[in-house]
Amino acid sequence: MEPRNNVTYFILLGLTQNSNEEKVLSVIFSLSYILTVLDNTLIVVTVTFSKSLGSPMYFFLAGLSFIDVVYASVISPHLISNLFFGQKTISFQACMIQLFMEHLFAGSEVFLLLVMAYDRYVAICKPLHYLIIMRHWVCVVLLIGSWIGGFLHSVIQLSSLYGLPFCGPNVIDHFFCDMYPLLKLICSDTYVTGLLVAVNGGLICSIIFLLLLISYGVILHSLKNISQEGKRKALSTCGSHIIVVVFFFVPCIFMYARPARNFSVDKSLSVFYTVITPMLNPLIYTLRNSEMTNALKQLWRRKVI
Repeated sequence: MEPRNNVTYFILLGLTQNSNEEKVLSVIFSLSYILTVLDNTLIVVTVTFSKSLGSPMYFFLAGLSFIDVVYASVISPHLISNLFFGQKTISFQACMIQLFMEHLFAGSEVFLLLVMAYDRYVAICKPLHYLIIMRHWVCVVLLIGSWIGGFLHSVIQLSSLYGLPFCGPNVIDHFFCDMYPLLKLICSDTYVTGLLVAVNGGLICSIIFLLLLISYGVILHSLKNISQEGKRKALSTCGSHIIVVVFFFVPCIFMYARPARNFSVDKSLSVFYTVITPMLNPLIYTLRNSEMTNALKQLWRRKVI
């Protein structure tokens, strides 16, 4: 096998080669990142300090917001720096770290969204047993299990790539280090590696997405047996969850549940699920949730005014 350290750094082509467009995009992504951090941090703080938000649903929502903050922080600062300063190089080790962290947090979010769907299923379909089934230690175990699932997914992704020979070229046609753009730079047969990536990424996302659709279908079908007020509240909550699930899973399935090829639309979809979705998640949850908005108002009055 040829030595992988023939390449000590990579050049990221980014989203555009136009300097004026880069400056405009750097401002847009900077504002998006600031909003992502502020919104998600606000949700974590609100859930932590509001006694009215002590249910498991908000515990998992705070976990999701925390993941969105660190997930966006893996991609956005480096992207903004590249756009603003034009410095598009990244060292080999930094690239591997970014790859590992990106899949760690994305994988954790995938499993956490499945946990959140289970929480809604128990709350709506088994309301009398909800607090017994979803005890605090159970919620903690489920949250830790989501992180473990993301960690194992990321380890498999990185280990399948790290030992392969990178002997040039070193230009990545993307704005961050990801599996398929990196596979193009490997100077050996990558068929098996590409298949492993598709199974470990695309297939898992597809299966969990199908499970989520089935679970929410069961939940919505069960709403015919509850009161109008309960139905309205359940529809609002499940509607937010379904929107987040679709926004996150559809681009991921397209990106990874396919052969190891690159398409022109890949960068746009990557921007959507790495930059836009973490920013939209807190807005989707808060705007459609009266308990969350009331808790935010009370926290603002108590802590600020």
